[in-house]
Amino acid sequence: MRCNRKGGEIMDVNGKNWNKEVLAAELPVVVDFWHNQCVWCKALAPLYETLSKEYKNKAKFVKLNILESHENSNLAEKYGIMSTPTIKVFCKGQVIGEAIGYMPKEKLKDEIDRILERSEACLAQSTKLSKGSAK
Repeated sequence: MRCNRKGGEIMDVNGKNWNKEVLAAELPVVVDFWHNQCVWCKALAPLYETLSKEYKNKAKFVKLNILESHENSNLAEKYGIMSTPTIKVFCKGQVIGEAIGYMPKEKLKDEIDRILERSEACLAQSTKLSKGSAK
């Protein structure tokens, strides 16, 4: 799946594009850590897709299949993924919140809203330097 830079679609990320698509993203990034054998991950997928459209221009939604490659497994280990599905929200490369396990859409939306409130402070602290201001 492809993701535009303003969110609204879900992109599959992996160890090769993780830094660019998650850690260096301008918007907060909602990451679904999942795998094919996880029944609850499959149940969450349509809800996650619907939410990605609701948060268009507010957050970028991506998925990381933790069993797809050694690099992906290493990322899951690095971020302490002990069960799936696990959703972590990143702002400027830092985890600012998580939701573990399957939950109904409204509960998941409430959790994401609560976490994204923290992203406002994160984004406010991150100011871009204008050209020529760094000496």
